[in-house]
Amino acid sequence: MSQVEKKAGLLRRTSSSKKPLKEKVVLMYDEIFAKEDPAKNNPRFWDELFLMKVNLEYLETKLETVDGEEVQKIQDNINSLFHHCVQALGEEHQIKVVNALQTLCALFRGVHQKNKSASGFDIINMLMGFDKAEQRMKDLMERLDSLLCGEGSDSLKSLCLKLLLCLVTVTDNISQNTILEYVMINSIFEAILQILSDVSSRGQHGYDAVVLLALLVNYRKYESVNPYIVKLSIVDDEPTLDGMGMVVHHALTEYNRQYKDKEEENQGGFFSTLTSMVGSMFIADADEKLSVQTNEAILLALYEAVHLNRNFITVLAQSHPEMDIPTTPTTPTPTTPTTPLGTTPPSLDMMNNPELPLDPNLQTSNLLITFLKYASIVMQDTKDEHRLNSARLCLIILTCIAEDQYADAFLHDDNMNFRVNLHRMPMRHRKKAVDKNIPSRPLVCAVLDLMVEFIVTHMMKDFPMDLYLRCVQIIHKLLCYQKKCRIRLHYTWRELWSVSPHQVVNLFNMFITYGDTFLPTSNSYDELYYEIVRMHQVFDNLYCMVLRVSTNTGQWKEPASKVTHALVNVRAIVNHFNPKIESYASVNHISQLSEEQVLEVVRSNYDTLTLKLQDGLDQFERYSEQPKEAAFFKELVRSISLNVRKNVSLNTLSQDVLLKEFSTIS
Repeated sequence: MSQVEKKAGLLRRTSSSKKPLKEKVVLMYDEIFAKEDPAKNNPRFWDELFLMKVNLEYLETKLETVDGEEVQKIQDNINSLFHHCVQALGEEHQIKVVNALQTLCALFRGVHQKNKSASGFDIINMLMGFDKAEQRMKDLMERLDSLLCGEGSDSLKSLCLKLLLCLVTVTDNISQNTILEYVMINSIFEAILQILSDVSSRGQHGYDAVVLLALLVNYRKYESVNPYIVKLSIVDDEPTLDGMGMVVHHALTEYNRQYKDKEEENQGGFFSTLTSMVGSMFIADADEKLSVQTNEAILLALYEAVHLNRNFITVLAQSHPEMDIPTTPTTPTPTTPTTPLGTTPPSLDMMNNPELPLDPNLQTSNLLITFLKYASIVMQDTKDEHRLNSARLCLIILTCIAEDQYADAFLHDDNMNFRVNLHRMPMRHRKKAVDKNIPSRPLVCAVLDLMVEFIVTHMMKDFPMDLYLRCVQIIHKLLCYQKKCRIRLHYTWRELWSVSPHQVVNLFNMFITYGDTFLPTSNSYDELYYEIVRMHQVFDNLYCMVLRVSTNTGQWKEPASKVTHALVNVRAIVNHFNPKIESYASVNHISQLSEEQVLEVVRSNYDTLTLKLQDGLDQFERYSEQPKEAAFFKELVRSISLNVRKNVSLNTLSQDVLLKEFSTIS
């Protein structure tokens, strides 16, 4: 018996020299790409077409290979195909609906792929006819909305979301996708909210819904009024906001789990033994091995929610039992090189099951804690572009949080203490903290730990100045709140004071000027002065450098003058206490003073110290996305769009499962 091979719609008998046979659906596609109206000789052409299993590969390839002149000749047929696809979405026969959705996806992708340089208007004209486009897209969006909000199958709803993701990401730059104007006019925002507010639908479709919303929010967001931005900013429905938070939380938890699994995998065996024997020379290799692909799409969704909707801030703090994704064996899903770890949604079992196995030793958690753990992983290594983007976006999110009064209130709440196990950069001179030894503290301590950790561990030749400054600004905003509310936080500030002060002079001034209102004890104040005196050489070098620059003309003259002015009190402290310390050592014949002896000198000489009051230390410039961050978000959304487009692959649109599900429907 001869073997039958199938490729791109051709049925070929390998043992025969006969001309290859074509599938019926392929023959029907060929009729569409002919000049004549395919329904002219067969009035039931369109009914029959949508009963046929779609051949996506053949249809997309056909669209991509049509040249300019042929396009004009077959445009009426392409318009008719689009029109009948939209009509088929209203059919009761669900197999027709499935095939229509997949055909639309092929149309959107194929036409855009062929006409990358064409204007948005030309593409609209080729797909549906410009004069009829408004009505066609209105009908399409209404039918997609009905399918998403109706009682239909989950597979059908999933395919609707895949189609929308396909439509949104057909162009590299989302803002150049003119068809999305119709998606703005005929909003599906309420359908997305309905998915997120329902436990069952959220488990099945929440990830795609959140990513879709994040992308739609970024369509021409600086050029015109985007209705998705307006609507997202005023959502106050608690179940909906909670649902969005749960989707983000589960996706970040999945990333953290993957990293933890890799970490544990590398802690055993030959590699771990070799690393401990040799020291830190293999740490860089270990970090590469632990690399897990970041998920900027879900992070963008979190940013938009935090940035646009003040009500979402409450979701960050909602406590629930700390969850870990169950590691019981599951049926493996096929992955492709375009679907790296961390970019796929968490398992449906995890998002559906409200009673996941819990370790009785685990404490309560919340979205903010999960996010901080995620940030502590991606901020360790920022050499890779995706991780650098993730780290920057994490810091922008924390900047928005640090500016919010309600967020600051729960961050500093003594009644909301958590044990947050942040991931730390492997370094030879320090041991890894044991989970059980981590104290339970207000969440602001974890935020400060994360900022200090980044500053301490990234003193490198290729200095990440942008990220460093963001860390300092976040700390400054938190200090402003502590000063305003006179909160004496029990935090080990010396870790911050001991870092290189080139960019933290104003933070030192904040502590010097207002420290008595928020430092926990008088000893903390003594320790601050001790650290300033101990590092006096660094301050002296900094002063000499900025003084030299400030006396010359040039673009850095004004910034250098500001730093010179900011160093006034720091230099006053150094110049006041250094002679006293030297005198104490000379009188007592001590060559090197201990820390306690230096602190004794400091405590005894406060009275004669004169400092200048500096204004504006407790003020800061509030975060604004436009114009400073606009270029960053434009490139980030482009990167996310490309990744989503790759992941909405032919495999994910395979209709075998769908057809099997609907096989009993007549």
